[in-house]
Amino acid sequence: MITIKEVSSKKDLKTFVKFPFKLYKDSKYWTPPIISQEMKTFDKNENPVFNDAEARLFLAYKNNEVVGRIAAIINWLEIKEQDQQKMRFGWFDFIDDLEVSKALLNKVEQIGNSKNLKYTEGPVGFSNLDKVGVVTEGYDAITPMVTWYNYPYYVKHYEAAGYKPEKGYNESIFPFSNVNPETFKKAQELIKRRYQLKALKFSKTEEVMPYVDKMFDLFNKTYASLSSFVQITDIQKAYFKKKFISFVNPEYIKFVVNKDDELIGFAIVMPSFAKALKKANGKLFPFGFKHILKAKKHSKDVIFYLIGIHPDYQNKGIHSVIFNEYYEVFTEKGIENCYRTPELEDNIAIKQIWKHFNPVVFRKRKTYKKML
Repeated sequence: MITIKEVSSKKDLKTFVKFPFKLYKDSKYWTPPIISQEMKTFDKNENPVFNDAEARLFLAYKNNEVVGRIAAIINWLEIKEQDQQKMRFGWFDFIDDLEVSKALLNKVEQIGNSKNLKYTEGPVGFSNLDKVGVVTEGYDAITPMVTWYNYPYYVKHYEAAGYKPEKGYNESIFPFSNVNPETFKKAQELIKRRYQLKALKFSKTEEVMPYVDKMFDLFNKTYASLSSFVQITDIQKAYFKKKFISFVNPEYIKFVVNKDDELIGFAIVMPSFAKALKKANGKLFPFGFKHILKAKKHSKDVIFYLIGIHPDYQNKGIHSVIFNEYYEVFTEKGIENCYRTPELEDNIAIKQIWKHFNPVVFRKRKTYKKML
């Protein structure tokens, strides 16, 4: 007998956040989140996404033991401004029991029907800066902190519940030794002269801050044409600024500006925190901070988190300016591997940007959809 209980207290929320720690305790590849940060994600007083979205969280119990969880999410910006009548769901984890996964998905579908929405899709978060997709290939690689991990049995649960693949995502890797500076060195000098551009270098986080709002504006412009894109609001910008920017080494943030000091290109790269987070095991104290700070300074693996070029400057080789900046920093730091976070399979422009580095797809993901 499966019982579904809605999260209604801080204690329930902690149970919701900590369930994967039990489910994946023997996995070499799952990367634990920081428990306190996950709790804040669902705190209406902390996360401004709740100004335009709502979420209900559910736990599945069997024999008085937690056996699954799901977040049912509605993003009202997506529904009202884009006319996407979508019921989102994410943070979906469960033991290998079809009754459990179906009972949790039923809750999401009931909410979707009660709001007259047309379909459900997941796993997704609140916005495009959240985690996305269930792993369908490539289970034997550690996950970056910005993605979800799951066991291979998850896919059959989606199919058994009548869900069909909707969007595909690829994660890629290339060794830094694949990068031949000849492919961008000369070109970037030419491009900077032709379009009167300059690359900004940062050594302190406070130097980055005046540009962060402009970066999110450019992010909104750059990604607007992609399927499933939801704009980041002004209040969310302030939240992400506080949550993410201090995590990123300032030398790993690259901005390109034109002669009027307008931002026309940006990229954010993060050190790989996965091994440090495994050691921290969800807690910043007493030693979690130490592991994370060590990874920030010394990790030889980096993750390309975001890259965007203003629509007016696309297909003009601006990324060569960005790559040249990273080449210098990565060479100095002895970087060994470059990872890319999940990218839509149909994002042709992004494939073109990376083609010279011979990246290898090491993991695939999908979101799944069901009409209501």
